[in-house]
Amino acid sequence: MTSVRQGIEVELKYRVRDAEAAARLGALRTLGGLRVSGRPRQVQVEDRYLDTADGALARAGYAVRLRRGPRMTILSVKASNEAASALHRREELEGPADLSLDPHAWPSSAARSLVLEHAGDVPLIETVTIRQLRRARTFAGDALEVELSVDDVEVVAAGRMIERFLELEVELKTGDERGLAEIAALFGADDALEPVTTSKLDRALAALGRGGRPARSRARPASTAGPASPSAAADSTPETIPPPAPTADGAPVGETPDGPEIAPEPERPAEVERPAEAAATLPALAVGKTPGVTRDDLLAEAGRKVLRFHLARMLAREEGTRTGLRIEDLHGMRVATRRMRAAWRVFGDGFRLDRTRRMRRRLRDLAARLGAVRDLDVLIEAAEAHRVGLPEAEGTAFAPLVRAWSENREVARQLLVRELDSGAYARLVEEYRIFVTAEGAAVLAPASPVAPHRVRDTAGSRIWLAYEQVRGYESVLRWADIETIHQLRIAAKWLRYTLEFFREALGPEVDQLVPRVVALQDHLGWLHDADVTIALTRQFLVSNAGRLDAAGTEVIAAYLEGRERELEHLRRSIGAPWRGVDGIAFRRLLGRAVSGL
Repeated sequence: MTSVRQGIEVELKYRVRDAEAAARLGALRTLGGLRVSGRPRQVQVEDRYLDTADGALARAGYAVRLRRGPRMTILSVKASNEAASALHRREELEGPADLSLDPHAWPSSAARSLVLEHAGDVPLIETVTIRQLRRARTFAGDALEVELSVDDVEVVAAGRMIERFLELEVELKTGDERGLAEIAALFGADDALEPVTTSKLDRALAALGRGGRPARSRARPASTAGPASPSAAADSTPETIPPPAPTADGAPVGETPDGPEIAPEPERPAEVERPAEAAATLPALAVGKTPGVTRDDLLAEAGRKVLRFHLARMLAREEGTRTGLRIEDLHGMRVATRRMRAAWRVFGDGFRLDRTRRMRRRLRDLAARLGAVRDLDVLIEAAEAHRVGLPEAEGTAFAPLVRAWSENREVARQLLVRELDSGAYARLVEEYRIFVTAEGAAVLAPASPVAPHRVRDTAGSRIWLAYEQVRGYESVLRWADIETIHQLRIAAKWLRYTLEFFREALGPEVDQLVPRVVALQDHLGWLHDADVTIALTRQFLVSNAGRLDAAGTEVIAAYLEGRERELEHLRRSIGAPWRGVDGIAFRRLLGRAVSGL
Protein backbone atom coordinates (compact mmCIF):
# COMPACT_ATOMS: atom_id res chain seq x y z
CA MET A 1 0.00 0.00 0.00
CA THR A 2 1.41 3.40 -0.98
CA SER A 3 0.35 6.28 1.25
CA VAL A 4 1.32 9.90 0.93
CA ARG A 5 4.72 10.43 2.57
CA GLN A 6 6.40 13.57 3.77
CA GLY A 7 8.63 14.92 1.02
CA ILE A 8 6.69 13.16 -1.77
CA GLU A 9 4.19 15.11 -3.87
CA VAL A 10 1.48 12.99 -5.53
CA GLU A 11 -1.04 14.63 -7.84
CA LEU A 12 -3.13 14.33 -11.00
CA LYS A 13 -2.60 17.01 -13.64
CA TYR A 14 -4.84 17.95 -16.58
CA ARG A 15 -4.96 20.70 -19.15
CA VAL A 16 -8.40 22.40 -19.17
CA ARG A 17 -9.95 23.22 -22.53
CA ASP A 18 -11.61 26.57 -21.72
CA ALA A 19 -12.95 28.82 -18.98
CA GLU A 20 -16.43 27.30 -19.13
CA ALA A 21 -15.02 23.88 -18.31
CA ALA A 22 -12.83 25.43 -15.59
CA ALA A 23 -15.90 27.03 -14.02
CA ARG A 24 -17.79 23.74 -14.10
CA LEU A 25 -14.92 21.84 -12.52
CA GLY A 26 -14.35 24.53 -9.92
CA ALA A 27 -18.00 24.29 -8.82
CA LEU A 28 -17.96 20.52 -8.19
CA ARG A 29 -19.34 19.42 -4.86
CA THR A 30 -18.48 15.74 -5.17
CA LEU A 31 -15.38 14.07 -6.58
CA GLY A 32 -15.72 10.34 -7.05
CA GLY A 33 -16.69 9.12 -3.61
CA LEU A 34 -15.45 12.30 -1.91
CA ARG A 35 -17.46 15.32 -0.86
CA VAL A 36 -16.43 18.93 -0.67
CA SER A 37 -14.99 19.93 2.71
CA GLY A 38 -14.69 23.46 3.98
CA ARG A 39 -14.81 26.75 2.12
CA PRO A 40 -13.22 27.36 -1.29
CA ARG A 41 -9.99 29.31 -1.43
CA GLN A 42 -8.65 31.58 -4.10
CA VAL A 43 -5.19 33.03 -4.07
CA GLN A 44 -2.74 34.73 -6.39
CA VAL A 45 0.73 33.21 -6.32
CA GLU A 46 3.87 34.10 -8.20
CA ASP A 47 6.45 31.39 -8.83
CA ARG A 48 9.96 32.54 -9.72
CA TYR A 49 12.13 29.67 -10.99
CA LEU A 50 15.83 29.93 -10.26
CA ASP A 51 19.03 28.28 -11.45
CA THR A 52 22.65 29.15 -11.94
CA ALA A 53 23.67 30.65 -15.25
CA ASP A 54 25.12 27.31 -16.35
CA GLY A 55 22.03 25.31 -15.27
CA ALA A 56 23.67 23.41 -12.40
CA LEU A 57 20.40 22.74 -10.56
CA ALA A 58 18.63 21.50 -13.70
CA ARG A 59 21.52 19.18 -14.50
CA ALA A 60 21.23 17.76 -11.00
CA GLY A 61 17.56 17.05 -11.71
CA TYR A 62 15.92 19.75 -9.60
CA ALA A 63 13.54 22.65 -10.19
CA VAL A 64 13.96 25.46 -7.64
CA ARG A 65 11.04 27.76 -7.04
CA LEU A 66 10.35 30.78 -4.87
CA ARG A 67 6.60 31.04 -4.39
CA ARG A 68 5.28 34.40 -3.32
CA GLY A 69 1.80 34.13 -1.81
CA PRO A 70 -0.37 36.64 0.01
CA ARG A 71 1.36 36.12 3.36
CA MET A 72 4.78 34.52 2.90
CA THR A 73 7.44 33.28 0.52
CA ILE A 74 8.18 29.54 0.29
CA LEU A 75 11.20 27.81 -1.22
CA SER A 76 10.38 24.56 -3.05
CA VAL A 77 12.89 22.15 -4.54
CA LYS A 78 11.25 19.51 -6.74
CA ALA A 79 12.78 16.56 -8.52
CA SER A 80 12.48 16.88 -12.29
CA ASN A 81 10.77 13.95 -13.90
CA GLU A 82 8.27 13.35 -16.68
CA ALA A 83 5.22 11.25 -15.87
CA ALA A 84 3.76 8.51 -18.08
CA SER A 85 0.19 9.62 -17.37
CA ALA A 86 -1.77 12.28 -15.51
CA LEU A 87 -0.44 10.87 -12.23
CA HIS A 88 2.72 12.65 -11.06
CA ARG A 89 4.87 11.52 -8.17
CA ARG A 90 8.04 13.34 -7.25
CA GLU A 91 10.21 14.33 -4.33
CA GLU A 92 9.65 17.80 -2.94
CA LEU A 93 11.36 19.74 -0.19
CA GLU A 94 10.02 23.03 1.15
CA GLY A 95 11.34 25.68 3.48
CA PRO A 96 10.94 29.35 4.38
CA ALA A 97 12.60 32.00 2.23
CA ASP A 98 12.55 35.61 1.26
CA LEU A 99 12.73 37.14 -2.20
CA SER A 100 16.49 37.49 -2.20
CA LEU A 101 18.31 35.50 -4.88
CA ASP A 102 21.05 34.68 -2.37
CA PRO A 103 20.34 31.27 -0.74
CA HIS A 104 22.64 32.18 2.14
CA ALA A 105 20.08 34.83 3.16
CA TRP A 106 17.24 32.29 3.44
CA PRO A 107 16.40 30.64 6.76
CA SER A 108 17.96 27.24 7.26
CA SER A 109 16.04 24.26 5.84
CA ALA A 110 16.63 20.99 4.02
CA ALA A 111 15.49 22.65 0.79
CA ARG A 112 18.02 25.46 1.19
CA SER A 113 20.79 22.94 1.95
CA LEU A 114 20.02 21.08 -1.27
CA VAL A 115 20.21 24.28 -3.30
CA LEU A 116 23.56 25.20 -1.74
CA GLU A 117 24.87 21.67 -2.30
CA HIS A 118 24.43 21.94 -6.07
CA ALA A 119 24.80 25.70 -6.65
CA GLY A 120 27.56 26.39 -4.16
CA ASP A 121 28.51 30.06 -4.14
CA VAL A 122 27.50 30.58 -7.79
CA PRO A 123 24.83 33.30 -8.02
CA LEU A 124 21.28 32.28 -8.87
CA ILE A 125 19.33 33.92 -11.66
CA GLU A 126 15.66 33.96 -12.48
CA THR A 127 14.85 31.83 -15.54
CA VAL A 128 11.10 32.37 -15.83
CA THR A 129 8.12 33.57 -13.78
CA ILE A 130 4.77 31.82 -13.58
CA ARG A 131 1.79 33.64 -12.10
CA GLN A 132 -1.31 31.74 -11.13
CA LEU A 133 -4.77 32.56 -9.90
CA ARG A 134 -5.58 29.38 -7.98
CA ARG A 135 -9.14 28.41 -7.11
CA ALA A 136 -8.80 25.53 -4.70
CA ARG A 137 -11.06 23.40 -2.51
CA THR A 138 -10.70 20.28 -0.40
CA PHE A 139 -12.56 17.01 -0.92
CA ALA A 140 -12.57 14.33 1.76
CA GLY A 141 -13.91 10.84 2.46
CA ASP A 142 -13.40 8.24 5.16
CA ALA A 143 -9.72 7.61 4.42
CA LEU A 144 -8.80 10.06 1.66
CA GLU A 145 -8.37 13.79 1.37
CA VAL A 146 -7.37 15.69 -1.77
CA GLU A 147 -7.12 19.30 -2.86
CA LEU A 148 -8.54 20.21 -6.27
CA SER A 149 -7.30 23.44 -7.80
CA VAL A 150 -8.15 25.11 -11.09
CA ASP A 151 -5.21 27.32 -12.05
CA ASP A 152 -5.31 30.24 -14.47
CA VAL A 153 -1.64 30.39 -15.44
CA GLU A 154 0.39 33.18 -17.03
CA VAL A 155 4.02 32.71 -18.08
CA VAL A 156 6.04 35.92 -17.86
CA ALA A 157 9.51 36.63 -19.21
CA ALA A 158 11.28 40.00 -19.43
CA GLY A 159 8.11 41.69 -18.20
CA ARG A 160 5.91 40.22 -20.96
CA MET A 161 3.24 37.55 -20.77
CA ILE A 162 4.26 34.96 -23.35
CA GLU A 163 1.87 32.10 -22.59
CA ARG A 164 -1.42 31.53 -20.82
CA PHE A 165 -3.33 28.34 -20.09
CA LEU A 166 -5.71 26.63 -17.67
CA GLU A 167 -4.69 23.58 -15.66
CA LEU A 168 -6.42 21.38 -13.11
CA GLU A 169 -4.53 19.61 -10.33
CA VAL A 170 -5.70 17.11 -7.74
CA GLU A 171 -3.10 16.76 -4.98
CA LEU A 172 -3.20 13.89 -2.50
CA LYS A 173 -3.15 15.27 1.03
CA THR A 174 -3.81 12.18 3.17
CA GLY A 175 -4.62 8.58 2.45
CA ASP A 176 -3.71 5.85 -0.02
CA GLU A 177 -2.46 6.89 -3.45
CA ARG A 178 -4.69 4.21 -5.00
CA GLY A 179 -7.64 6.33 -3.99
CA LEU A 180 -6.80 8.66 -6.88
CA ALA A 181 -7.66 5.93 -9.41
CA GLU A 182 -11.41 6.62 -9.27
CA ILE A 183 -10.79 10.35 -9.76
CA ALA A 184 -8.44 9.64 -12.66
CA ALA A 185 -11.11 7.48 -14.31
CA LEU A 186 -13.70 10.22 -13.84
CA PHE A 187 -11.52 12.92 -15.36
CA GLY A 188 -10.23 10.61 -18.08
CA ALA A 189 -13.78 10.45 -19.47
CA ASP A 190 -14.16 14.26 -19.50
CA ASP A 191 -13.65 15.67 -23.00
CA ALA A 192 -12.71 19.06 -21.55
CA LEU A 193 -9.60 17.61 -19.90
CA GLU A 194 -6.32 16.38 -21.35
CA PRO A 195 -3.79 14.51 -19.19
CA VAL A 196 -0.55 16.42 -18.65
CA THR A 197 2.71 14.50 -18.34
CA THR A 198 5.01 17.49 -17.87
CA SER A 199 5.18 20.34 -15.40
CA LYS A 200 4.10 23.95 -15.74
CA LEU A 201 7.77 24.84 -15.77
CA ASP A 202 8.31 22.63 -18.81
CA ARG A 203 5.57 24.44 -20.68
CA ALA A 204 6.98 27.79 -19.61
CA LEU A 205 10.44 26.88 -20.85
CA ALA A 206 8.97 25.63 -24.10
CA ALA A 207 7.28 29.01 -24.50
CA LEU A 208 10.67 30.62 -24.13
CA GLY A 209 11.76 28.73 -27.20
CA ARG A 210 14.07 26.27 -25.45
CA GLY A 211 12.14 23.18 -26.47
CA GLY A 212 11.54 21.95 -22.95
CA ARG A 213 13.56 21.44 -19.83
CA PRO A 214 17.26 21.02 -20.23
CA ALA A 215 18.96 23.89 -21.91
CA ARG A 216 18.85 26.22 -18.98
CA SER A 217 22.57 26.73 -19.45
CA ARG A 218 21.56 29.07 -22.26
CA ALA A 219 19.60 31.25 -19.84
CA ARG A 220 20.80 34.80 -19.75
CA PRO A 221 21.33 36.54 -16.40
CA ALA A 222 18.27 38.47 -15.28
CA SER A 223 20.10 41.78 -15.56
CA THR A 224 20.61 41.36 -19.29
CA ALA A 225 17.47 39.52 -20.34
CA GLY A 226 15.60 41.33 -23.07
CA PRO A 227 12.08 41.00 -24.40
CA ALA A 228 11.07 38.01 -26.45
CA SER A 229 11.78 38.27 -30.14
CA PRO A 230 8.90 39.20 -32.45
CA SER A 231 8.82 35.71 -33.88
CA ALA A 232 8.71 34.13 -30.44
CA ALA A 233 5.91 36.46 -29.44
CA ALA A 234 3.98 35.52 -32.55
CA ASP A 235 4.38 31.83 -31.83
CA SER A 236 3.18 32.16 -28.25
CA THR A 237 0.20 34.44 -28.48
CA PRO A 238 -1.78 33.99 -25.25
CA GLU A 239 -4.98 32.08 -25.77
CA THR A 240 -8.12 34.10 -25.24
CA ILE A 241 -10.06 32.88 -22.24
CA PRO A 242 -13.55 34.36 -21.89
CA PRO A 243 -15.10 35.05 -18.50
CA PRO A 244 -16.75 32.07 -16.79
CA ALA A 245 -20.26 31.15 -17.85
CA PRO A 246 -23.19 30.37 -15.50
CA THR A 247 -23.45 26.87 -14.13
CA ALA A 248 -26.00 24.36 -15.38
CA ASP A 249 -28.43 25.10 -12.55
CA GLY A 250 -28.52 28.79 -13.44
CA ALA A 251 -26.46 30.00 -10.49
CA PRO A 252 -23.56 32.34 -11.19
CA VAL A 253 -20.16 30.73 -11.47
CA GLY A 254 -18.72 30.17 -8.03
CA GLU A 255 -22.17 30.08 -6.41
CA THR A 256 -24.31 27.03 -5.93
CA PRO A 257 -27.82 26.65 -4.52
CA ASP A 258 -26.22 25.74 -1.19
CA GLY A 259 -24.37 29.03 -0.87
CA PRO A 260 -21.61 31.17 -2.34
CA GLU A 261 -18.51 29.45 -3.57
CA ILE A 262 -15.76 30.92 -5.73
CA ALA A 263 -16.59 34.40 -6.97
CA PRO A 264 -16.73 34.82 -10.75
CA GLU A 265 -14.16 37.59 -10.70
CA PRO A 266 -12.03 37.05 -7.59
CA GLU A 267 -9.50 39.62 -6.60
CA ARG A 268 -6.09 38.89 -7.93
CA PRO A 269 -3.63 40.63 -5.61
CA ALA A 270 -0.72 42.31 -7.25
CA GLU A 271 1.66 40.79 -4.70
CA VAL A 272 4.93 40.82 -6.55
CA GLU A 273 8.05 41.43 -4.49
CA ARG A 274 11.44 41.39 -6.10
CA PRO A 275 14.91 42.15 -4.79
CA ALA A 276 16.77 45.22 -5.92
CA GLU A 277 18.90 43.32 -8.40
CA ALA A 278 15.79 42.17 -10.26
CA ALA A 279 14.54 45.74 -10.69
CA ALA A 280 17.10 46.24 -13.43
CA THR A 281 15.14 43.84 -15.63
CA LEU A 282 12.02 46.00 -15.58
CA PRO A 283 11.34 47.94 -18.79
CA ALA A 284 12.46 51.56 -18.73
CA LEU A 285 9.75 54.21 -19.09
CA ALA A 286 10.48 57.45 -20.91
CA VAL A 287 8.42 60.57 -20.32
CA GLY A 288 6.76 61.32 -23.64
CA LYS A 289 4.79 64.27 -24.97
CA THR A 290 1.58 62.36 -25.68
CA PRO A 291 0.21 58.86 -24.98
CA GLY A 292 0.06 58.10 -28.72
CA VAL A 293 -3.51 56.75 -28.82
CA THR A 294 -4.79 56.16 -32.37
CA ARG A 295 -8.26 55.44 -33.70
CA ASP A 296 -7.22 51.91 -34.72
CA ASP A 297 -5.90 50.91 -31.28
CA LEU A 298 -7.67 48.19 -29.36
CA LEU A 299 -9.47 49.89 -26.49
CA ALA A 300 -7.46 48.01 -23.86
CA GLU A 301 -4.14 48.79 -25.55
CA ALA A 302 -5.11 52.46 -25.82
CA GLY A 303 -5.70 52.37 -22.07
CA ARG A 304 -2.33 50.73 -21.58
CA LYS A 305 -0.69 53.56 -23.53
CA VAL A 306 -2.39 56.17 -21.34
CA LEU A 307 -1.41 54.35 -18.15
CA ARG A 308 2.19 53.99 -19.37
CA PHE A 309 2.34 57.69 -20.26
CA HIS A 310 1.18 58.86 -16.84
CA LEU A 311 3.12 56.22 -14.91
CA ALA A 312 6.30 57.57 -16.50
CA ARG A 313 5.32 61.06 -15.38
CA MET A 314 4.54 59.86 -11.89
CA LEU A 315 7.92 58.17 -11.52
CA ALA A 316 9.72 61.21 -12.92
CA ARG A 317 8.27 63.27 -10.05
CA GLU A 318 8.92 60.72 -7.30
CA GLU A 319 12.39 61.87 -6.25
CA GLY A 320 11.34 65.50 -5.94
CA THR A 321 8.30 64.43 -3.95
CA ARG A 322 10.49 62.44 -1.55
CA THR A 323 12.93 65.31 -0.94
CA GLY A 324 10.18 67.92 -0.70
CA LEU A 325 12.42 70.52 -2.30
CA ARG A 326 10.00 71.29 -5.13
CA ILE A 327 6.30 71.56 -4.37
CA GLU A 328 5.69 71.25 -8.13
CA ASP A 329 6.94 67.65 -8.06
CA LEU A 330 4.37 66.59 -5.50
CA HIS A 331 1.66 68.34 -7.50
CA GLY A 332 2.85 66.65 -10.70
CA MET A 333 2.94 63.23 -9.06
CA ARG A 334 -0.57 63.68 -7.74
CA VAL A 335 -1.86 64.80 -11.13
CA ALA A 336 -0.33 61.70 -12.73
CA THR A 337 -2.01 59.38 -10.23
CA ARG A 338 -5.35 61.12 -10.74
CA ARG A 339 -5.11 60.68 -14.48
CA MET A 340 -4.19 57.03 -14.08
CA ARG A 341 -7.25 56.51 -11.92
CA ALA A 342 -9.34 58.27 -14.56
CA ALA A 343 -7.83 56.00 -17.21
CA TRP A 344 -9.08 52.97 -15.32
CA ARG A 345 -12.56 54.47 -15.36
CA VAL A 346 -12.44 55.12 -19.11
CA PHE A 347 -10.62 51.98 -20.26
CA GLY A 348 -11.05 49.59 -17.35
CA ASP A 349 -13.78 47.49 -18.91
CA GLY A 350 -11.24 46.35 -21.51
CA PHE A 351 -9.27 44.48 -18.83
CA ARG A 352 -9.98 41.56 -16.53
CA LEU A 353 -11.02 42.89 -13.15
CA ASP A 354 -9.56 39.95 -11.26
CA ARG A 355 -6.13 40.77 -12.71
CA THR A 356 -6.22 44.53 -12.15
CA ARG A 357 -8.38 45.25 -9.11
CA ARG A 358 -5.52 45.31 -6.61
CA MET A 359 -3.45 47.68 -8.75
CA ARG A 360 -6.39 50.09 -8.89
CA ARG A 361 -6.87 49.96 -5.14
CA ARG A 362 -3.23 50.55 -4.38
CA LEU A 363 -3.20 53.47 -6.79
CA ARG A 364 -6.20 54.92 -4.98
CA ASP A 365 -4.39 54.64 -1.63
CA LEU A 366 -1.30 56.34 -3.06
CA ALA A 367 -3.41 59.12 -4.55
CA ALA A 368 -5.03 59.68 -1.14
CA ARG A 369 -1.60 60.09 0.51
CA LEU A 370 -0.49 62.53 -2.17
CA GLY A 371 -3.78 64.40 -2.00
CA ALA A 372 -3.58 64.83 1.77
CA VAL A 373 -0.29 66.71 1.39
CA ARG A 374 -1.23 68.61 -1.76
CA ASP A 375 -4.54 69.87 -0.35
CA LEU A 376 -2.76 71.29 2.69
CA ASP A 377 -0.16 72.88 0.40
CA VAL A 378 -2.98 74.75 -1.35
CA LEU A 379 -4.50 75.86 1.96
CA ILE A 380 -1.16 76.96 3.38
CA GLU A 381 -0.17 78.82 0.21
CA ALA A 382 -3.40 80.81 0.24
CA ALA A 383 -3.16 81.48 3.99
CA GLU A 384 0.47 82.62 3.68
CA ALA A 385 -0.48 84.97 0.86
CA HIS A 386 -3.20 86.42 3.08
CA ARG A 387 -0.87 86.78 6.07
CA VAL A 388 1.76 88.64 4.04
CA GLY A 389 -0.80 91.33 3.24
CA LEU A 390 -1.71 91.91 6.88
CA PRO A 391 -0.17 94.48 9.23
CA GLU A 392 2.60 93.01 11.35
CA ALA A 393 0.52 92.62 14.52
CA GLU A 394 -2.36 90.97 12.69
CA GLY A 395 0.07 88.74 10.80
CA THR A 396 1.48 87.55 14.12
CA ALA A 397 -2.02 86.87 15.43
CA PHE A 398 -2.89 84.95 12.24
CA ALA A 399 0.24 82.77 12.43
CA PRO A 400 -1.24 80.01 14.69
CA LEU A 401 -3.62 78.94 11.92
CA VAL A 402 -0.80 78.65 9.38
CA ARG A 403 1.37 76.86 11.93
CA ALA A 404 -1.34 74.32 12.76
CA TRP A 405 -1.92 73.55 9.10
CA SER A 406 1.84 73.29 8.54
CA GLU A 407 2.10 70.78 11.37
CA ASN A 408 -0.73 68.75 9.87
CA ARG A 409 1.03 68.96 6.54
CA GLU A 410 4.26 67.60 8.03
CA VAL A 411 2.40 64.64 9.51
CA ALA A 412 0.74 63.98 6.13
CA ARG A 413 4.13 64.26 4.43
CA GLN A 414 5.72 61.77 6.83
CA LEU A 415 2.92 59.33 6.07
CA LEU A 416 3.46 59.91 2.36
CA VAL A 417 7.21 59.29 2.58
CA ARG A 418 6.54 56.16 4.62
CA GLU A 419 4.19 55.01 1.88
CA LEU A 420 6.81 55.70 -0.82
CA ASP A 421 9.39 53.74 1.17
CA SER A 422 7.08 50.78 1.74
CA GLY A 423 7.21 47.41 0.07
CA ALA A 424 3.60 47.92 -1.01
CA TYR A 425 4.60 50.96 -3.09
CA ALA A 426 7.58 49.13 -4.58
CA ARG A 427 5.29 46.28 -5.61
CA LEU A 428 2.76 48.74 -7.02
CA VAL A 429 5.39 50.41 -9.20
CA GLU A 430 6.85 47.11 -10.36
CA GLU A 431 3.47 45.60 -11.14
CA TYR A 432 2.40 48.70 -13.06
CA ARG A 433 5.66 48.85 -15.01
CA ILE A 434 5.28 45.25 -16.05
CA PHE A 435 1.58 45.65 -16.83
CA VAL A 436 1.90 48.78 -18.97
CA THR A 437 4.69 47.28 -21.09
CA ALA A 438 3.17 43.80 -21.54
CA GLU A 439 0.90 44.09 -24.55
CA GLY A 440 -2.07 41.76 -24.25
CA ALA A 441 -1.75 41.24 -20.49
CA ALA A 442 -5.07 40.94 -18.61
CA VAL A 443 -7.08 41.95 -21.70
CA LEU A 444 -10.74 40.93 -21.52
CA ALA A 445 -11.80 39.16 -24.67
CA PRO A 446 -14.70 40.80 -26.60
CA ALA A 447 -18.07 39.17 -26.04
CA SER A 448 -18.22 38.33 -29.75
CA PRO A 449 -16.13 38.93 -32.88
CA VAL A 450 -18.39 41.83 -33.84
CA ALA A 451 -18.43 43.50 -30.41
CA PRO A 452 -16.94 47.02 -30.59
CA HIS A 453 -13.45 46.89 -29.14
CA ARG A 454 -11.35 49.52 -30.93
CA VAL A 455 -10.97 53.20 -30.20
CA ARG A 456 -12.83 54.16 -33.37
CA ASP A 457 -15.74 51.92 -32.29
CA THR A 458 -16.14 53.02 -28.69
CA ALA A 459 -14.49 56.39 -28.04
CA GLY A 460 -17.48 58.36 -29.31
CA SER A 461 -19.97 56.79 -26.93
CA ARG A 462 -17.56 57.11 -24.01
CA ILE A 463 -16.98 60.80 -24.70
CA TRP A 464 -20.69 61.54 -25.13
CA LEU A 465 -21.48 59.65 -21.94
CA ALA A 466 -18.93 61.73 -20.03
CA TYR A 467 -20.52 64.87 -21.50
CA GLU A 468 -24.02 63.70 -20.59
CA GLN A 469 -22.88 63.22 -17.00
CA VAL A 470 -21.91 66.90 -16.93
CA ARG A 471 -24.96 68.22 -18.74
CA GLY A 472 -27.27 66.37 -16.38
CA TYR A 473 -26.61 69.10 -13.79
CA GLU A 474 -28.25 71.73 -16.01
CA SER A 475 -31.65 71.47 -14.32
CA VAL A 476 -30.36 71.79 -10.73
CA LEU A 477 -27.32 74.04 -10.98
CA ARG A 478 -29.12 77.29 -10.07
CA TRP A 479 -29.99 76.06 -6.59
CA ALA A 480 -27.43 73.28 -6.14
CA ASP A 481 -25.81 72.88 -2.75
CA ILE A 482 -22.07 72.60 -2.27
CA GLU A 483 -22.07 68.80 -2.35
CA THR A 484 -23.91 68.76 -5.68
CA ILE A 485 -21.47 71.29 -7.11
CA HIS A 486 -18.63 69.08 -5.87
CA GLN A 487 -20.10 66.16 -7.81
CA LEU A 488 -20.31 68.36 -10.90
CA ARG A 489 -16.62 69.15 -10.47
CA ILE A 490 -15.84 65.44 -10.54
CA ALA A 491 -17.99 64.93 -13.65
CA ALA A 492 -16.21 67.83 -15.39
CA LYS A 493 -12.87 66.31 -14.48
CA TRP A 494 -13.84 62.96 -16.05
CA LEU A 495 -15.01 64.75 -19.22
CA ARG A 496 -11.72 66.60 -19.49
CA TYR A 497 -9.63 63.50 -18.94
CA THR A 498 -11.69 61.48 -21.43
CA LEU A 499 -11.16 64.12 -24.11
CA GLU A 500 -7.45 64.27 -23.34
CA PHE A 501 -7.02 60.50 -23.44
CA PHE A 502 -8.54 60.28 -26.94
CA ARG A 503 -7.19 63.65 -28.10
CA GLU A 504 -4.89 62.34 -30.83
CA ALA A 505 -7.66 60.23 -32.36
CA LEU A 506 -10.19 63.09 -32.46
CA GLY A 507 -10.64 65.93 -34.90
CA PRO A 508 -8.88 69.32 -34.44
CA GLU A 509 -11.97 70.70 -32.69
CA VAL A 510 -10.83 68.98 -29.51
CA ASP A 511 -8.29 71.80 -29.06
CA GLN A 512 -11.21 74.19 -28.58
CA LEU A 513 -13.15 71.83 -26.34
CA VAL A 514 -10.56 71.05 -23.68
CA PRO A 515 -9.91 74.69 -22.63
CA ARG A 516 -13.65 75.22 -22.08
CA VAL A 517 -13.86 72.18 -19.83
CA VAL A 518 -10.69 73.27 -18.01
CA ALA A 519 -12.23 76.70 -17.35
CA LEU A 520 -15.28 75.06 -15.74
CA GLN A 521 -13.16 72.61 -13.81
CA ASP A 522 -10.88 75.38 -12.51
CA HIS A 523 -13.83 77.49 -11.37
CA LEU A 524 -15.37 74.54 -9.55
CA GLY A 525 -11.96 73.71 -8.08
CA TRP A 526 -11.60 77.20 -6.62
CA LEU A 527 -15.06 76.86 -5.16
CA HIS A 528 -14.12 73.51 -3.63
CA ASP A 529 -10.90 74.94 -2.17
CA ALA A 530 -12.85 77.79 -0.60
CA ASP A 531 -15.34 75.35 0.93
CA VAL A 532 -12.55 73.20 2.40
CA THR A 533 -10.78 76.29 3.75
CA ILE A 534 -13.97 77.43 5.45
CA ALA A 535 -14.54 74.08 7.09
CA LEU A 536 -10.96 73.72 8.36
CA THR A 537 -10.74 77.32 9.55
CA ARG A 538 -14.01 76.98 11.44
CA GLN A 539 -12.76 73.71 12.92
CA PHE A 540 -9.55 75.43 14.07
CA LEU A 541 -11.49 78.25 15.76
CA VAL A 542 -13.74 75.82 17.62
CA SER A 543 -10.90 73.49 18.67
CA ASN A 544 -8.72 76.35 19.92
CA ALA A 545 -11.38 78.61 21.43
CA GLY A 546 -9.79 78.41 24.87
CA ARG A 547 -6.22 78.94 23.66
CA LEU A 548 -6.48 81.79 21.16
CA ASP A 549 -6.27 85.36 22.37
CA ALA A 550 -8.83 87.93 21.25
CA ALA A 551 -6.59 89.28 18.48
CA GLY A 552 -5.97 85.83 17.04
CA THR A 553 -9.65 84.93 17.15
CA GLU A 554 -10.61 88.17 15.44
CA VAL A 555 -8.09 88.00 12.59
CA ILE A 556 -8.73 84.32 11.88
CA ALA A 557 -12.50 84.87 12.02
CA ALA A 558 -12.06 87.67 9.50
CA TYR A 559 -10.19 85.27 7.22
CA LEU A 560 -13.09 82.81 7.59
CA GLU A 561 -15.61 85.48 6.64
CA GLY A 562 -13.52 86.48 3.64
CA ARG A 563 -13.47 82.90 2.38
CA GLU A 564 -17.25 82.68 2.86
CA ARG A 565 -17.69 85.78 0.70
CA GLU A 566 -15.36 84.29 -1.88
CA LEU A 567 -17.42 81.09 -1.91
CA GLU A 568 -20.65 82.98 -2.52
CA HIS A 569 -19.03 84.97 -5.33
CA LEU A 570 -17.84 81.81 -7.00
CA ARG A 571 -21.30 80.30 -6.73
CA ARG A 572 -22.93 83.35 -8.30
CA SER A 573 -20.39 83.54 -11.14
CA ILE A 574 -20.51 79.89 -12.19
CA GLY A 575 -22.75 80.74 -15.14
CA ALA A 576 -20.03 81.92 -17.53
CA PRO A 577 -17.79 78.82 -17.46
CA TRP A 578 -20.91 76.61 -17.35
CA ARG A 579 -22.33 78.11 -20.54
CA GLY A 580 -19.00 77.47 -22.26
CA VAL A 581 -19.62 73.72 -21.83
CA ASP A 582 -23.41 73.52 -21.78
CA GLY A 583 -24.06 75.61 -24.90
CA ILE A 584 -24.90 74.51 -28.44
CA ALA A 585 -21.52 75.68 -29.71
CA PHE A 586 -19.74 73.15 -27.48
CA ARG A 587 -21.96 70.31 -28.66
CA ARG A 588 -21.40 71.16 -32.31
CA LEU A 589 -17.65 71.18 -31.79
CA LEU A 590 -17.87 67.92 -29.89
CA GLY A 591 -19.89 66.30 -32.67
CA ARG A 592 -17.35 67.34 -35.31
CA ALA A 593 -14.43 66.18 -33.16
CA VAL A 594 -15.98 62.74 -32.73
CA SER A 595 -17.17 62.37 -36.32
CA GLY A 596 -13.64 61.72 -37.57
CA LEU A 597 -13.21 58.50 -35.61
